[in-house]
Amino acid sequence: MSANEDIDKASPSVVKEPSLPSLLSSDLTITGDLHSEGEVQIDGTVNGNLRCDVLNISKTAKINGEIIADSVKVFGQVTGQISARDVSLTKTAHVQGDILHESLIVEQGAYLDGHCRQTDNENTDGDNTINLMMKGTANSNPLLNVTSVNLTDKA
Repeated sequence: MSANEDIDKASPSVVKEPSLPSLLSSDLTITGDLHSEGEVQIDGTVNGNLRCDVLNISKTAKINGEIIADSVKVFGQVTGQISARDVSLTKTAHVQGDILHESLIVEQGAYLDGHCRQTDNENTDGDNTINLMMKGTANSNPLLNVTSVNLTDKA
């Protein structure tokens, strides 16, 4: 056996090929926790906790449980806490629960009943900004011209 063969057997490859996204269709209901190290798209109903890298919750989806992910984009309904680095609530989102985030985008029309708290990030320079995406403006209400809110209170 050569020295190169010994090195190959002693050090297994740590490079992982990305997998295809997992899709849970709209006619599927799952009761129980889900864990994935990749991307998941939920179109159906999940009664349980979700942990994954990237999570897309479609308009037809209903999630009842805690979500832990790197990135979450919500088009549908979530009842439970969301903990993610990047969270995006689209105009069709309906969230009842707290959101722990580094970055939060809330489109006009999204429903949110809960508290939002920015988590500490080593790369943060103290700028605690929530971006509010709004379409159009009204001249009679100057508050509608606001595109971001600076949060200075750290709990």
